[in-house]
Amino acid sequence: MPFVFDTTYARLPERFFARVQPTRVARPEVLAVNAALADLLHLTVDELTSPEGAEILAGNRLPPGADSIALAYAGHQFGGFVPQLGDGRAILLGEIVGRNGRRVDVQLKGPGRTPFSRGGDGRAALGPVLREYLVSEAMAALGVPTTRSLAAVATGERVYRETPLPGAVLTRVASSHIRVGTFQFFAARRDVEAVQTLTTYALDRHYPNAPRDKGPALTLLNCVIGAQAKLVAHWLSIGFVHGVMNTDNTSIAGETIDYGPCAFLDTYDSKRVFSSIDHGGRYAFSNQPRIAMWNLARLAETLLPIMHDDETKAVEMATELLETYPSRFEAEYATIMRKKLGFTQDREGDLAIAKGFLELLEESRVDFTTAFRRLADVADGAAPSHLGDLFRAPDSFLNWAAKWRSRLADEPVSSAERAATMRRVSPAFIPRNHRVEEMIAAAVEGDLKPFERLCNVLGKPYEDQPDAIDLTLPPGDEQWRYVTFCGT
Repeated sequence: MPFVFDTTYARLPERFFARVQPTRVARPEVLAVNAALADLLHLTVDELTSPEGAEILAGNRLPPGADSIALAYAGHQFGGFVPQLGDGRAILLGEIVGRNGRRVDVQLKGPGRTPFSRGGDGRAALGPVLREYLVSEAMAALGVPTTRSLAAVATGERVYRETPLPGAVLTRVASSHIRVGTFQFFAARRDVEAVQTLTTYALDRHYPNAPRDKGPALTLLNCVIGAQAKLVAHWLSIGFVHGVMNTDNTSIAGETIDYGPCAFLDTYDSKRVFSSIDHGGRYAFSNQPRIAMWNLARLAETLLPIMHDDETKAVEMATELLETYPSRFEAEYATIMRKKLGFTQDREGDLAIAKGFLELLEESRVDFTTAFRRLADVADGAAPSHLGDLFRAPDSFLNWAAKWRSRLADEPVSSAERAATMRRVSPAFIPRNHRVEEMIAAAVEGDLKPFERLCNVLGKPYEDQPDAIDLTLPPGDEQWRYVTFCGT
């Protein structure tokens, strides 16, 4: 199996990770392989679906050159600090430099216990594995920075949660698995040397071209602030709720990582929470920008000892940089919302127009994805009633639409060009929560056709696909009872 590893993280000091071997499984069977991603990594579908490939993807056999490790990290979970978490059910096989020149981690998720398992079995169930495969690849197709899924393998064994469930292993690909919590792990131990080493490594790997005239700590913090501002703005533009924005789920590379209790808005609700344990709404949809800044502040705290010898001065420097986050986030959010509204020019008041539309959606409980897709139709000449009929008070929408049309009159583009731009950022297809659950239920019974269909359709989210019109339809009232769990 021609995995060509060039692993750098495993060459860091031993306290950064634990060396560990995956636990063998009974009967590995490859269920899905991402052909495009495989090609990017110099692999083929035939190689990955071969008996040898199944053994490797299940963890029964390590490919030549693999240096299997479980990474150490800590983290704030729902605001409470846990000084040691780490990869409890994930093992990093190594790094590959793809055809595009980018270095990525190749990690098995669900291959058995590690020293960080904290009493868990280190295994994953089939449903959560297919869910992460599907949603992460849908996010990639939507243009959102994200970890990717290379393969899903059934283990032929049961895992035991509330009930026995079929087991599986996910092969995940990421720019890296360095998190805010990785820095917190060493900061909590007052290991300044490790923080310095990790800072240099993260900069070299993720932001090699960033000017370092203000020092590595401030440079890294500045880069991560920018990456997170862009990421969260993109989440809000497509109605995505991460659900568990703990610091151990905040990637230094600015990627969406760990698809546990995530979900997509159907009816627009700015306070919507999906996680079964988020009783206070900490990670609600509209709270995500604020939580991102909170997480960035935790990163800044870990970097203070290497930022400046004078702690007071270090705090001033970090605070000044953190205070740039709100304006940077707003700029990113405004850019993408202008595109969703059909604006090509930057005008004062554009965000107010966007906010007004969202308020109307919330008041009338209108489906978020459908509304923006139909707005593009209206921009392309469809009657306002094409969208207005979705509102409880159509006149309120028509009043807003009049202001919107007045703003569009200043734009130097044709209606067709405008609508095309809007459709490129307002998908027709998202991983509807009820469809994902239907897929999981079928897969547990041995039917992978719904999974395969969703993968195919969600791979082209911005295209009209008449044969899949049923997948654009929102659920009924049952959407308000939908909850998610930390199952991956």
